[in-house]
Order: sequence, then structure tokens, then C-alpha cells
Amino acid sequence: MTYDNTLKYLVEQYPEDFISYLLAFDPTDIQILQTELNQEPIRADSVIFLQTANQILHLEFQTLPTSTPPLPLRMLDYWVRLYRQYQCDIEQVIIFLKPTTSEAVFVDQFTARNTTHRYRVIRMWEQNPEPLLASPGLLPLATLARTDAPETLLQQVANQMSMIKETATKQSISACTQILAGLVFEPELIRQLLRKETMRESAIYQEILQEGLQEGREQGRQSELRLVMRILTRRLGLINPQVELRLQDLSLVQLENLGEVLLDFATETDLVNWLNQLQN
Repeated sequence: MTYDNTLKYLVEQYPEDFISYLLAFDPTDIQILQTELNQEPIRADSVIFLQTANQILHLEFQTLPTSTPPLPLRMLDYWVRLYRQYQCDIEQVIIFLKPTTSEAVFVDQFTARNTTHRYRVIRMWEQNPEPLLASPGLLPLATLARTDAPETLLQQVANQMSMIKETATKQSISACTQILAGLVFEPELIRQLLRKETMRESAIYQEILQEGLQEGREQGRQSELRLVMRILTRRLGLINPQVELRLQDLSLVQLENLGEVLLDFATETDLVNWLNQLQN
């Protein structure tokens, strides 16, 4: 999913920012561990492991509190597997991104007969935005932080982003910020305060573009279709098969037009509405 890919990118590009924020020390040697563990491997895009000199930071990002198996059991399972493999201190943190009143976001332990396992829980909507505004890698998460004036907070994020000197970094952070801000802000406000042109020029967008081009050298409509499908999947998630069939019937010109507007889509419904307009 788009949010998983975005957060994975941020943590892998700025691991020092996340460790400093969550563990309150400045790391000097960080290794990003594979998310697949032995002993009947389990894998999830929202799971990230960072290893410092003598500790592993296990991050689990969640937009919704529901999970199968339940999150407390998953955290215990991960801890056992990590400890068996690395035998070091393990700090586990679940970060809930989207505001909710569900009681599940207040659960911070697994409990069964003779077994109790604790972990940290962070609800982004309760967090002070100031520490997040101070680090480039955490700026996108600042849009989800505590505020009584959401527009002012988004403007603060935009201001901090404008101070990033390195162009590629600024473009990538802008792209990530726009994606995560979509969890709590209306698309129009995001477009007003965070230039969508920056996202189109960003390293993430260009990476998607290059991946699409590298899949094959075939020119024309099929090449454009593959590129559009890859970007749509990154942005909206798995596309409904019936909608995908409609996309496959588009002409080259229509696919190129779609490529110009698809980053404005927030849901698959927006894509369907755009396709319906072609028939009018």
C-alpha cells in the first residue's frame, strides 16, 4: 500500500531521525534488517527493523487498529523471533497514524496465562509536532500530530520543507508529506499548501517512472499502460480487475492524459469518475 511504501522509504532513508526521536539517543551505526524472519517466515510492508550497536528497533505502522492475527500477538511473535535470531535488546513500537476512538489503539501488551509481553504504542494525533518539524525525515509525520489549528500545522510543515536546500531531498520529502497528509487533510488543502508539481518532480515519482521504463523497451501504448498501472497501484493500492480492463482499452493519448492527472486521485472512485467522463 501507498502508506506502507512511503513510511518504509522514510525510515530507510532517514533511520537516524527515527531512532533519535523514538529512542532519544544519536546512533552512530545503523543497519536495516530484512523484514522476513526465519522459522516459518512472516512479512509485512509496514514492519521495519533497525539495528544499532546493541539494540533492535522494531517499528510497526498502522492506519487501522484491526489486524489478523491481533496486534498484541503479532508483537509477541516478532519479539520471540527477533530475540531468537539476534539475542539483543529489542524495542518495539506500534505507531498508529489515523485518529480513531477504537480501544485497540490503547492496548500496549499481550496477556495470556503465565505470559505478559509489553511494547510501546504511539498515537500520532496525540504527539507534539515540534520534534517532528525539526527533522526532515519526520516532517511528513508532523502532518498527523496534535494540533488545534490543522491548516496552521500544514503551513508549518510547508515552511520547514521550503528550508531544505538539497532539491532532491526537498522533492522526496514533499511527496511523502502529501501522501501521509492525505490521511487527515482534504486533497484541495494539500494542493494549496504543498505544490503538486514538486511531487511530480520528486525522486519517488521518478523512481516509479524508471521502474516502469525498465520493465521493457516496448514503445507506444503498452509501455504507457504499464507505467500508468504501476503508478496507480503505488498510489491507490490494488486496482479492481474490472477497472483494470477499462484501462487496458484506453488509447495512447488517453493513457498520456491519465498520466497527467492520476496524482490528483485520492481513491479508486476518482479514477472511475475520470474514466466515466471519457464516455460523455
